Amino acid sequence: MKKIGFLSFGHWSAGAHSETRSAADFLHQSIDLAIAAEELGVDGAYFRVHHFARQAGSPFPLLAAIGARTSKIEIGTGVIDMRYENPLYMIENAGAADLISGGRLQLGLSRGSPEQVIDGWRYFGYAPGEGETDADMARQHTEVFLKLLDGEGFAQPNPRPMFANPPGLLRLEPHSEGLRDRIWWGSGSNATSVWAAKLGMNLQSSTLKDDETGEPLHVQQRKQIEAYREAWTEAGHEREPRVSVSRSIFALTNDTDRAYFGRDRHSRDQVGMIDENTRAIFGRSYAGEPDELVRQLKEDEAIQAADTLLLTVPNQLGVDYNAHVLENIVKHVAPELGWR
Repeated sequence: MKKIGFLSFGHWSAGAHSETRSAADFLHQSIDLAIAAEELGVDGAYFRVHHFARQAGSPFPLLAAIGARTSKIEIGTGVIDMRYENPLYMIENAGAADLISGGRLQLGLSRGSPEQVIDGWRYFGYAPGEGETDADMARQHTEVFLKLLDGEGFAQPNPRPMFANPPGLLRLEPHSEGLRDRIWWGSGSNATSVWAAKLGMNLQSSTLKDDETGEPLHVQQRKQIEAYREAWTEAGHEREPRVSVSRSIFALTNDTDRAYFGRDRHSRDQVGMIDENTRAIFGRSYAGEPDELVRQLKEDEAIQAADTLLLTVPNQLGVDYNAHVLENIVKHVAPELGWR
């Protein structure tokens, strides 16, 4: 068995072929797609967060709205860029969204990828300390967030408050019990996956990773997952961790599918520089008839090693088409692989 979710980057544009022409379109369509996905038996609705872009930028209102309109599907992010985040304010937003959904929030965090503007986090009021990097700052914000999620009081109460306080130091509210176990780290390297394991976070690995060995992406990810699980065991955590990988997978079952994605039949991994210092490997897309996909996906070592698969969706093609994409996988591919 394997959990299957969708991952949307939330693009919108006024282009001639876009079904998602505004931010309002994206938000309402995302809610509708999550509802449709739940009805199809999909396990998760996840959203990638980018600032200064015509994409999903403020996840918590959207996650709360989906949580209020659904009853079973996991709702999450993949990922929130922690360079931009105030951990205390984020605690309140995450707690509220999780309580609205009845404890279904799966919150993916990370350092983030190269953004639309130079050092965009500076506009949000954040800067690394002397001798530190923006990645250091993201991990510091994350560690504060994780500590506060435990729900321990830390703030000295006013001796003459407007409303009566409980005894002792105060914590941020609303507190959602159990959310701490549903925090994920989006890792692009083996080292950060080990760091995430030590802190007791679940692991998200996407279609982009540091090229550390020159091997195919799925092999490097499988080794990353193994390093993560080994570090988890060494840390002595009591629960079992969760691991997700993201993939673009399209079952070609009609002429529309073939017109959109038939060219991806021959997709291959690509290697390139995402900044002046980082060589990265970009994962291939999978496209083919359902039986062809079954054969290909059996050979993907990272998918086999993970317990959760996030399917990237072309959200600008509209809710109905994306529901069709998900249905193809859930009904025609997943059962043949033993995932259902």
